[in-house]
Amino acid sequence: MSEQLVNIVQDGAVATLTLNNPPRNVLNLALMAELEQAVDALQKNDTVKAVVLTGSGPLFVAGADIKVIASITSTEDGEQLARRGQALFSKIEQMHKVVIAAINGFCLGGGLELAMACHIRIVGDRVRMGQPEINLGIIPGFGGTQRLPRLVGQAKAIEMILTGDMINAEEAKRIGLANKVVPEGEVLKQATGMAKKISAKGGKAIAAALIAIEEGMHEPLSIGLGREAQLFGEICQTEDMKEGLSAFLEKRQPKFQDR
Repeated sequence: MSEQLVNIVQDGAVATLTLNNPPRNVLNLALMAELEQAVDALQKNDTVKAVVLTGSGPLFVAGADIKVIASITSTEDGEQLARRGQALFSKIEQMHKVVIAAINGFCLGGGLELAMACHIRIVGDRVRMGQPEINLGIIPGFGGTQRLPRLVGQAKAIEMILTGDMINAEEAKRIGLANKVVPEGEVLKQATGMAKKISAKGGKAIAAALIAIEEGMHEPLSIGLGREAQLFGEICQTEDMKEGLSAFLEKRQPKFQDR
């Protein structure tokens, strides 16, 4: 039996999802299929509240599989591949559990598109990030032209996509692409620590916050505010809300039950 391309290890309410396709962890069709299966399983797993997504070895993801792209012979085949990657990454973005990318090495092309679909990005201080597709005569196809401008602004996204230049970790943090820059050997530890901190909160509140943010990003402010109010009302009927308020008044740590 061949080795799995995606490995899941659960520790309490945190699941670590590791992409294992050496030497560059390229996003080929087999890895994407396993990743989708893993995402579906984690979404259904009520005991998981936070996911850490990382790459094995010294890389996060060096990009999509060039052999797959080179095999495209028609407009229809190209569009189908792009839509497949987009659907997978949107599924990650729309998860009701926080997904933290632990970016431990080069994060390029499809790898950056995957990282941008995660909710939070923890980046090693020696990491390089970029969308170099223009150097191959193509454009990003797994969401890069859409998520990058939303994260860093239109002007910077246009510069990165049209030059194909890589940026370092500090620049990524400065423009809003990275949440946090940490020493190279601390990436997974820091990402797991943040995941544990978040997973100590109420699961229903985590999910509601992610839903409100994700849905609101694509709607006018008035629609987003209405959705927030609706979700807030639903949370007010949970046992976790009662526990959180009681713990605050009693000056103790809350013990959320995700109910």
